[in-house]
Amino acid sequence: MAGPKRFADIPEISAPTLAVLGQQGFDRATPVQAATIPLFAGHKDVAVDACTGSGKTLAFVIPLVEKLRKLEEPLKKHQVGAVVVSPTRELARQIFNVAEPFIQTVPGMQGMLLVGGTDPREDVNCFKEKGGQVVVGTPGRIADILKRCPAMDLKRVEVLVLDEADRLLDMGFRAQLDAIMARLPRQRRTGLFSATQTEAVEALAHAGLRNPVRVNVAVKAKPMQQKAPAGSQSEGGGGAGGGQADTQRTPSSLSIQYTICESAEKLPQLVKFLQEHEDQKVIVYFLTCACVDFYAAILGRLPSLKAQAIKALHGRMKQAAREATLAAYTSLQAGCLLCTDVAARGLDIPDVNWIIQFDPPQDPAAFVHRVGRTARMGRSGNALAYLLPKEAAYVDFLRLRRVPLQPAPALPNAPDLFPSMRREAETDREIMEKGVKAFVSFVRGYKEHHCKFIFRLAELNLGRLAMAFALLRLPKMQEVKKAGRLEDFQQSTVDPDSVRFKDKAREKQRQKTLVQQREQAEAERLAGRGPKRKHAAAGAPEPEKRLPAAKRRQLEARQDMADLTQEYTLLKKLKKGKISEAEV
Repeated sequence: MAGPKRFADIPEISAPTLAVLGQQGFDRATPVQAATIPLFAGHKDVAVDACTGSGKTLAFVIPLVEKLRKLEEPLKKHQVGAVVVSPTRELARQIFNVAEPFIQTVPGMQGMLLVGGTDPREDVNCFKEKGGQVVVGTPGRIADILKRCPAMDLKRVEVLVLDEADRLLDMGFRAQLDAIMARLPRQRRTGLFSATQTEAVEALAHAGLRNPVRVNVAVKAKPMQQKAPAGSQSEGGGGAGGGQADTQRTPSSLSIQYTICESAEKLPQLVKFLQEHEDQKVIVYFLTCACVDFYAAILGRLPSLKAQAIKALHGRMKQAAREATLAAYTSLQAGCLLCTDVAARGLDIPDVNWIIQFDPPQDPAAFVHRVGRTARMGRSGNALAYLLPKEAAYVDFLRLRRVPLQPAPALPNAPDLFPSMRREAETDREIMEKGVKAFVSFVRGYKEHHCKFIFRLAELNLGRLAMAFALLRLPKMQEVKKAGRLEDFQQSTVDPDSVRFKDKAREKQRQKTLVQQREQAEAERLAGRGPKRKHAAAGAPEPEKRLPAAKRRQLEARQDMADLTQEYTLLKKLKKGKISEAEV
């Protein structure tokens, strides 16, 4: 079998582009690149379906640059020649960084990044001043800038790329995508790139592509006891890639395992794992942003992990903080990144050894994208998922979706963390509050799992889950009131109201807020008694109480009907001559 094709053997790639590829150490194309570049750089629209980590970014960046390089008439300052749309800010920034060296090889060509987190007026002013022939960004910000900046000329757009197209639609960007595509010329090349081609992506392909060529790079499944050697190329060529029986949706150089354990055992298992892999890079995925915050705070206080670099990343962080965290983790030789699915798509973080799925994702498609942060570009990698005993059917479900998993026993001698976690929650309000928020967000997020026949909230032991978050009391929420099996929860003897922040500045502010709340409550109480005595002394009627909106609407409807009935009665009397028009 022939080895991977060299970039120099692809005639559509020019010498300047080859020079940049050589500088970055790229000599041979991956299968998806070898199959896509000749088509997309030529005169074909493409819909590319390839496993994550297969090199899709270069598969559209190179054709994009070559199309613009061959323009007979150079683009002017405010004329856009290519638009790349990505679902997240981090992925858009990564694409821009990959594309920028190639864009610079085209004389007079300027790239522009359009993502949220900054003042859109700055982007408008920047475009007016510097221009931008290649626009890379998120759909919301691109659509916003198109409205704000009439100077942006899209009449000469040659290439449109929708990266992670399925995710763009899942995140509800269809309206923005339609608005962007409506502004673009029909005579253009369009590429849809995704690891999963859903029905929505198919519909988008029919609407935005003209006779597209489907590039489907399949992965040949290997026997489960075998493991691919490091650096091997596992993908097949373009095309159908074989039937489902002998293909899989993850690289064969990726080993995916799962461990069955209870809620309270997950964190001890994770800590033991991190201790055994302290010299490697690990990414740990959680269900919600609040869970990331809680576990980042807890892990950062464990003496056994003091020497490890632990970073946290999720969608509720400010953009600058997200970028700084991602850059810091990328530069590490070893460390742990705690994150949500905001870091599950397309991000190319080098040398990630392990992916840990502490919580399975709501969308099973995200499982593939999570594990795709390792074993990229033919390298070997490992992944591990923690599942509750009642979630064991998820393994068979993933196998049906061509994602093979192997069982892995729980690690022995995992530390008992509950006493120290409960002590932290009883002595520091920050830990206590983060635990409550994490519990509430997890329960509500668990209800939104797409695989409801496996992830059933009614079967989730909320008592054990509350212990895993070191709660002092069970929160007053509807899901807890309806739940059974709460006997496993051990309530703390410490009153939550008495727990103070260890941070003196935060505790001072809390006490100040409590005083203000008490003063306001007292003022409202006195204000509520004062007017009653005044009205009683003056013999005036009590002030009218404001009714709920539904009750007001009901009374108004009754009054309208009464008025209508009265008018109808008067009309009948008028017709019978019992009253005159003046009396009406």
